[in-house]
Amino acid sequence: MSPTPEQEARIDIDLMLAEAGWMVQDVKGVNLHAGRGVAIREFPLERGFGFADYLLYIDGKAAGVIEAKKAGVTLSGVEIQSDKYTQGLPLSLPAWFRPLTFRYQSTGIETRFTSGLDPDPRSRQVFSFHRPETLAEWLDEVCRGEANVSPASPMSPSSERSGEADTPCFAPTDSIVADPGVIWSPDCYRSRLRRMPPLHSEGLWPAQFTAIGNLEKSLAADRPRSLVQMATGSGKTFTSVSFIYRQLKFAGARRVLFLVDRANLGRQTLKEFQQYQSPYTPYKFTEEYIVNHLQSSRLDTTARVCICTIQRLYSILRGEELAPELEEESLFDQTGLFKEPPPVVYNPAIPPETFDLIVTDECHRSIYNLWRQVLEYFDGYLVGLTATPNKQTFGFFNQNLVMEYPHEQAVADGVNVNYDVYRIRTKITQGGSVVEAGHYVDHRERETRAVRWEQLDEELTYEANQLDRDVVAVDQIRTVIRTFRDKVLTEIFPGRTWVPKTLIFAKDDSHAEDIVRIVREEFGKGNDFCQKITYRTTGRKPEELIAEFRTSPMPRIAVTVDMIATGTDIKPLECVFFMRMIRSRSFFEQMKGRGVRVINDTDLQAVTPDAVAKTHFVIVDAVGVCEQDKTDSRPLEKKPTVSLEKLLQAVALGNTESEVVSSIAGRFARLEKKLDSAGKAEIEKLTDGKGLKVLTGDLIASIDPERQIEQARVDFGVSDPTVDQVRQAGITLIRQAVKPLCEPKLREKILELQRKADQIIDTVSADEVIEAGFDADALDKARGLVHSFEQFIEEHKDEITALQILYSRPYRQRLKYDEIKGLAEMIEKPPYLWRIDRLWDAYAALESSKVKGVGSRRLWTDIVSLVRFALHQEPVLEPFEEHVHERFAVWIAKQEASGKGFSDEQRWWLERIRDHVIASLEIGRDDFEFTPFKENGGIGKVYQLFGEELWGMLEELNEVLAA
Repeated sequence: MSPTPEQEARIDIDLMLAEAGWMVQDVKGVNLHAGRGVAIREFPLERGFGFADYLLYIDGKAAGVIEAKKAGVTLSGVEIQSDKYTQGLPLSLPAWFRPLTFRYQSTGIETRFTSGLDPDPRSRQVFSFHRPETLAEWLDEVCRGEANVSPASPMSPSSERSGEADTPCFAPTDSIVADPGVIWSPDCYRSRLRRMPPLHSEGLWPAQFTAIGNLEKSLAADRPRSLVQMATGSGKTFTSVSFIYRQLKFAGARRVLFLVDRANLGRQTLKEFQQYQSPYTPYKFTEEYIVNHLQSSRLDTTARVCICTIQRLYSILRGEELAPELEEESLFDQTGLFKEPPPVVYNPAIPPETFDLIVTDECHRSIYNLWRQVLEYFDGYLVGLTATPNKQTFGFFNQNLVMEYPHEQAVADGVNVNYDVYRIRTKITQGGSVVEAGHYVDHRERETRAVRWEQLDEELTYEANQLDRDVVAVDQIRTVIRTFRDKVLTEIFPGRTWVPKTLIFAKDDSHAEDIVRIVREEFGKGNDFCQKITYRTTGRKPEELIAEFRTSPMPRIAVTVDMIATGTDIKPLECVFFMRMIRSRSFFEQMKGRGVRVINDTDLQAVTPDAVAKTHFVIVDAVGVCEQDKTDSRPLEKKPTVSLEKLLQAVALGNTESEVVSSIAGRFARLEKKLDSAGKAEIEKLTDGKGLKVLTGDLIASIDPERQIEQARVDFGVSDPTVDQVRQAGITLIRQAVKPLCEPKLREKILELQRKADQIIDTVSADEVIEAGFDADALDKARGLVHSFEQFIEEHKDEITALQILYSRPYRQRLKYDEIKGLAEMIEKPPYLWRIDRLWDAYAALESSKVKGVGSRRLWTDIVSLVRFALHQEPVLEPFEEHVHERFAVWIAKQEASGKGFSDEQRWWLERIRDHVIASLEIGRDDFEFTPFKENGGIGKVYQLFGEELWGMLEELNEVLAA
């Protein structure tokens, strides 16, 4: 006789208990010393309480119960029954606490758990049962802790058991004597979350302070999932490290998991932990707690923080080895490297309760496919970090957005820098090209890059969207790069001599190779000037190249595909160059975010010597990516590294994986656009008129979840099909859709047509620039900045001393350096954030013919020139230094015309006086006690040279030079 559904559930539960280290026994054969944890089936409780499906003993004392139900039963309604069982243990039997502390409800497929140690006990879904030693540790922790007692009404045994008391009374037994007149609040991780000490704000940006505070409130409220959205570059990792430190120190979290998507980010995160200085002790984080960057298949159980790639953790849970190179590449969106994702299974070496807290970086990508299984395996709070959440992200985190800090606010707070867009449009980029028949062109295999030379027997016409995929127009790449070369130090970053650190995004590795070659040629530089940093880079590790790009003057330009697209911190980056189209909104924001990070002037100048400060970055858009509408949809292609031939062979052998079908559909959709009418006709002939387009549609429809559910309703005659029924219906749909591909002739024809679609190298077409310049938004920003600055001057002219003097121009009432410096510092702080050089650049963008000294280093005293130009007191905006030099030359000429000559030594002193006025706005008697005057004799020497005329001359120079 086949087992009943209830018996099948018991079989599954027995296996789960055994996996988790429990000794499963019948009542008649009980041996409480057989193991640390014993689960007793069908345990008889006191009269009126029935039988507990499983009674859990830990170290010889009762601790909890399991209520078993058949598969499909909803478990929230079962909680009342399991709660009742916790109160029915005979008083003669030993127990850790009464009522019993732990209760589970399980069908063998779904399991829920409630801990009576929690401040407000609430059931939660768990992957499996906790191990006995884990529950014992929790119980021991409570017994070791000091009891929190408060007066309460006495509870009689009967009222306690019947559940009539207003508040549950967890009475410790045996070694701890229970007083029925007190309510006992256990000390555990979840209760300590409600007693966190005040957060120190030192060393935290306001947004980081708010994020940590909101996270702690979310955890204190027992919210299982919390989402933190903070702009790229606003310090998400530092925020996390600060938050985790408090979780370990004050909440007593046993172990924390920090998940990243590639090893480079893991190394970067480890450095954040190593550099973190505790605000509460004189120690660094890693001096107080062990932090392990997991790089093997064995977890360091002594570590309090484990940093790990999500792909490594998946392989560990599966009991499989992971090739190290797979950690260097982000696999969040590349599950095609795996077969149909096998489900995560229970691993006793890393049980679900291993981590109290899981922090996942770039969480908008980690909630799909096999990665989601990793997140849902663990019984711990889940915190997601992202700069670009989408609807699915919000849904996964239960709409619990505890922090929202967008880029615009980060710019306003000075945490990010803003950006301008510089657009390069060329004729071929916009409209493709035509190569007439008879010309010779190269044909290059995409993978091997092997080239053959062929003569065109018919006209070659290609569209813009075929560039660098089907056709490489060499002069198009060269024209874009040449334009950038000519404009980067004249228009984009005027006045510079060093090319700013620039990151170019290419379409693929082959495209990146072409770009690197042409950049070196056009700039006339060597290998060190421009480097390719992709997963195919050999000879040096990619992280070494990234570190060099970040901290060394060379290379100036790095070309990548997507390796540096997310997460990687390169603060000196001032130019993000798009030579590929991006249609995903979140991916584009991540790529764009590489440029937003702030950096102090000294660190910037260490790699870019002639940079003054990083006030903004520039997006160079060579493909119109900033104008393209973007979506949150995920790519159709799931197995980009598997050849079409192997994919077709897989379905021919009976493979029905949705990942395989999705990838074939993606390849077919691209191939169909490349086929000419003859090629399409050949396909239609072999598919009874369907053609490749219809076949693609059938494949996509077969893996549509809604279509599969509807098919299951029809196949099984039910309105609410089970998961297994939907899976079976899906297999049926996929088999029908791929049936034409089981025909060898069709597969051979498709592959033949694909092979013809080699990459053509167009060396014939000459490109030309249509437009090169900042886009309208950049000019609008400049106008807005100038307008706001001039409005500020008008509104504050009566309040700020420096503005009062400059506005009314009373020459006898000279400006003081401290007043000018105070004005400059005031406008650099929130809410203004107006750096002098940024204001200068804004005026230059709008009135370039009237602005001098663009790109030069700015002095505090240049604020005088800015205000005077804004007030229209001066026709030209020139550095204060030039203004003083001109007036000094006029003054010298006037003195000499009147018959007064100066010796070389006197002229040296006069020039030093001029330079002092440039830097400090005026000069007084006391200033001669400082460099460079003091080293050359000071006030005594200058008086010896000029005599009593010195004092009148200083007064005159102060008035003439600073006027």
